[in-house]
This record gives sequence, structure tokens and C-alpha cells, in this order.
Amino acid sequence: MKSILFFSLILTQLACKAPMIDESLAEDDSIRLNQIGFYPDQRKIAVILNHEDIEDFLIWDTDKKDIAFEGKLEKQIKKTRSGHISRIADFSQFRKAGNYVLILDGVGKSYPFEIESHINQNLGMASIKAFYYQRASVELDKAYAGIWARSMGHPDDQVMIHPSAASETRKAEEMVSSPYGWYDAGDYNKYVVNSGITVGTLLSLFEDYPDYFQNLDLNIPESGNQIPDLLDEIRWNLDWMISMQDPGDGGVYHKLSTAKFEGMVEPHLAISQRYMIAKSTTATLDFAAVMAQASRIYKSYYPEESVSYLKAAEKAWGWAKANPNVLYNQNEMNKAFDPDIQTGAYGDFSANDERIWAASELFITTHNLIYWDELADADQSFKLPSWNQVSWLGFYSLLRHQDKITLLPLEWMAVLKINLLTAARSQIEAVAEQPFQSPIETNVKNFIWGSNAVAANQGILLLYAYKQNGERAFLEGAYDNLDYILGRNATGYSYVTGFGTKSPQHPHHRLAVSRPDLPPLPGFIVGGPNPGQQDGCNYSSSFADESYTDESCSYASNEIAINWNAPFAYLVNSLEAVNK
Repeated sequence: MKSILFFSLILTQLACKAPMIDESLAEDDSIRLNQIGFYPDQRKIAVILNHEDIEDFLIWDTDKKDIAFEGKLEKQIKKTRSGHISRIADFSQFRKAGNYVLILDGVGKSYPFEIESHINQNLGMASIKAFYYQRASVELDKAYAGIWARSMGHPDDQVMIHPSAASETRKAEEMVSSPYGWYDAGDYNKYVVNSGITVGTLLSLFEDYPDYFQNLDLNIPESGNQIPDLLDEIRWNLDWMISMQDPGDGGVYHKLSTAKFEGMVEPHLAISQRYMIAKSTTATLDFAAVMAQASRIYKSYYPEESVSYLKAAEKAWGWAKANPNVLYNQNEMNKAFDPDIQTGAYGDFSANDERIWAASELFITTHNLIYWDELADADQSFKLPSWNQVSWLGFYSLLRHQDKITLLPLEWMAVLKINLLTAARSQIEAVAEQPFQSPIETNVKNFIWGSNAVAANQGILLLYAYKQNGERAFLEGAYDNLDYILGRNATGYSYVTGFGTKSPQHPHHRLAVSRPDLPPLPGFIVGGPNPGQQDGCNYSSSFADESYTDESCSYASNEIAINWNAPFAYLVNSLEAVNK
């Protein structure tokens, strides 16, 4: 009898200690964290806004309906740019896989997140599959596109030579064929300069982690053909780029575009005349770099195409050497030629960085010292890659291949490594002082048009630094910027369509706006906070890190673009590959 009473007493005590959590708590946007989740061994934090009086937090297991972790908010208070009080909830010590929310008693709960050893795999695949949705000149079949299947748009088999592009072998108003490729951004045009950095970044992703992509199935039409799906997707754009080279002299046209932007209609309804527009040195050198890199990567998969890529690269290099300063100036061009062109200019004031990139890729592929001559005295100072600053795409490639090229001077390479590590260290040294704890926050000048691509490219820099010396702080910095992109930021948005509880629903994207009955296509990163607010839409804040609005009118903060998705795809897939 005594034993029964004792056992009953124990049960009563356990029942009294059972957690009493109100699961009907509302999701509270003052809790900012990565809305996808975390690897078990990475730093895990949430930023809590405007709750000075709260001391405790807990992690609630939504599957087991139980408390999984309890912690205290850090006492240190920081202020955001707009004056919000912020504190950190750190649960890095908790590593158990599962589905969770963070709860502040009496306040609310976070958006749900996971802890999982392959947490970014689906996100990484979606970031690459996004390029499939951007394909021109093809119908997207339901088997691969699902609910986003669509009719073919822009066959581009009747592209008119604009007077600015006329040459001895191609006359104005002559028709040429230039199909395939990816739509550049929210619009339906195709631009060599922007394709250049996009393809270069994706090719580098494959070169850095080839084993990871050997069997990654993206469910695209080419899947199952024994070629990595990433390379097949890139090839769709390479096939277009190769057609942008004048077969006569080797120069490369700057863009294939309508005269004005099309309306917000589906691709097959956007039928205005498209033009091959003006050659430029920058486009030609970007093309040379991409084709040289593609030549070595595709050699074991498509040997004949590999040869043609290298020939095209060398011919483009020759044209650029003979025409070193043919810089695209749309305003001046429109004074001389009709019709006026009003689409994206991608103009540049210098081709020096493009020359460095092209020389680097050609040197790596050919080992020809004429290309090294272009690099020996090059400016080696670090400059974060963007479409108009591409020198470090070449330098990244040289670092990647440094052990295979005995011709590289050790002292020159040592300077390159020092500059890389110095730049990476500068990105992370002030992170702890920032309210949202990410490298992009350390300088207000990072909040520009396409600021999310800045965050992604900073992540790439940090990953290259991590590979150079294995310093964990660099890897954590890359995690921090991904956490920023996925919700630990001043707006509380996960800036990737289809991922996270609070994500963009109205991107500036013709493929999305023209189908309002569908959710936005998944896997696209939007531009992000941009205090320039050049589109004239309504923004709720003018502070740099809050200058974002989820409206389709906002091409300044809510557009998608292939050159933004590429570094994002690199960051996410690299982190997944590193963790594997």
C-alpha cells in the first residue's frame, strides 16, 4: 500500500512540473530569426526587439509538444538604425534535430524553424531551379514547372540588327537568330554583361564543389542524362551567349532587347520587336571570361563544345584588345541611332576589371603567358564582385587553381591571399556590435540596389577565406549573412520567394505579376532594402535597412535578377556542401 501511495505521489509531482505552454500564442514579428533553420553545430541566435523587461526564452518542440531548451536573453542592449531596442537570444548550445519555435512568455512565439543536418538542401536546389523558370524560347512543361507551367515565349529567331550593331557582315535591320538564355530579371530582355557575372558565379560554384553537384537532381528536362543538372541549366544560357558573338570579327553584342520594357504580361504575349544592340568591350570581355571557364569545365562532358567555347573566348579577347574602350553609353547611342533603346543599360566607365577576369580565366585554361602579362601588374586590392566590378571573379579562380598552375609567382599569389583574408576579416570584425549580428550591417553603404546580393557576395568572400585558412569565424560570418537574408533583419522578411513564413508575395517579376492566381515562383531572392527608393512606391520606412516594400511596383527593392540569384545560390549550396 505504501509503495502505491509513493508511486502516486511521484506521478503527481511530475504532472505539476509538466510544461504549461499556450500553443495558441500568436507569432510575434518582434522575434527575428532565420525562418528556415540551422545546422546542429552552427551559431543559433534570434534578435528580440523592444522587450527590455523580458529575461527568459524557451525553445518549444512543436512535434513533441515539450520544452526543448531554456535560456536567458543577453543583458546587452543595442539600438537599430531606426531606434528599436534589440537583445540577443542565443541557443547555440542546443543541437538536437527537430521542428521548433522560440517563445517569449507573455509575448508570443517566433516563426517556425528547423534544426537539421541538411537544412539548406531544398533551398539550395530551389535557388538553382529558379533559373529554369527564367528560360526563354521554350515551353515550360508541367512535369518540371508544376503549377508554373507556361507557353513558350520569345523564340528569338527573328532578332533585328539595331543600327548601333551594324557591321560589314551584318547590316542594320537584318534578322539573326539568338534563342535560349535566361530572362535577365523582372523583365524579358537578355544582357551579356549581367549574364557574365551570373554564369561565372555558377560555374565557380561547380568548380569549387563538383562532387556535391554530381547527383543533385533539380527536376529539369535534362535530368538523368549523366551530366550534372547545374551544368545543364548553365548550358541553356551559354547556348544563347555564344550566339551573341559576331561571327565576323569576334566582338560581342551588349544585349538582346526590345526598345522599351514590355508590359506586365506573360512571355508569349510580349511580342514587340527585339534587337541585337551595340557591341561593347565590357560585354566582349565578360563573354571571353565565361567561355574560357566553360571550356575547361565542360571538357569532360561536351568535348566538342569545349573546343568551340575556347575558340570563341580567344576570338573575343582579340576583338577586345583591338577595341579596348568601346564602352556602352545608351544616352549617346540614342542620339545617333533609332529606335531609342530604354531598357537596362549595364553601362560601365572602365573595362579594366573585365580584362582582369578574362585574362585570369584564359590563363588558367590555356596556361598561355600572354594572358599572364595582363595580370602581372594588375590591381590586386579586394573589390566585392558585382556586375560592373568583376576582377575578383578571376582572382577567386586563380586561388582555386593555384596548386595546378606552377607558373604563378608565389609572391604575387601571397599578396592576393593577404588581400582576401584582410577583406574577409574586415567584414566580420564589427559584427558583434550590430543589432542583427551580420556582416552586411557593418556599413550603411551596403544597402544599395540589390543589397541582398551584397550580403550573398560577402558570404562568398567569407567562404573563400574559410577555405584558405580554416578559421571558423569566417564560416560563421557566412552563416550570419544567410540568417540575415532569411529573416534575422530589420524588416523581418525572409527575402526568398516560397521560403519562410514571412516572404515576398508580390515581387517585381513579370512571370509572377502576369499570373496573379499563382503564388510567386519559388527560389528567387529579391533585391532587398534600398534607401534610394527609386521606384516611387510607398515605403513604410526611410531607414537604410528598412527601405523595403513587398509590392510589385518596387523594382528598386523587390525585383528579382539572375545576378542576385547566382551569389545566393553559391552561398546556400556552398554551406550545404561544406556541411556534407
